[in-house]
Amino acid sequence: MKKLLFVILFTCSASLGFGQKHLISYEDIKYLLHNNLQKADTFLMAKGYILAVKNTKTKNREYTLPIKGGTHITVSLRSDGKKLFMELETNAIEQYDLINNSISQYIHTEGSIGDVQTYTIKDFCNIYITVNESVPYDPMKKDYIMQIVPDKSVTAYD
Repeated sequence: MKKLLFVILFTCSASLGFGQKHLISYEDIKYLLHNNLQKADTFLMAKGYILAVKNTKTKNREYTLPIKGGTHITVSLRSDGKKLFMELETNAIEQYDLINNSISQYIHTEGSIGDVQTYTIKDFCNIYITVNESVPYDPMKKDYIMQIVPDKSVTAYD
């Protein structure tokens, strides 16, 4: 009986862990902002994202991850000299919750300017989150746009 309970518990925990492997967390953001576009490309493709747009002239890249149920995650990266700027667009509440939960212990200041939630992570970045109603209207889904701007001391390594 104990063996069966252990197997069921292990299977449930493993499936929960694999359920979030495609989502972006605070640690993933740290990795992406500290590395160049080539490493970001490898990292996001390993997580299952598809390269949708690649512009080598302007150093912009956009990755998409379609999820079951009509939800999606789009990650846009822009290289500006030695800095990498990131924008994350999603209608998956799990992604929004993961970002909020994973940055909660690192928040230096937080506030809101109108509809925009602002978070300052000391010596790392500013995160601006905008929440909008989805089109067509669905009370269960909202569109989340998260703009991540690194501090002046954060640069991407080659």
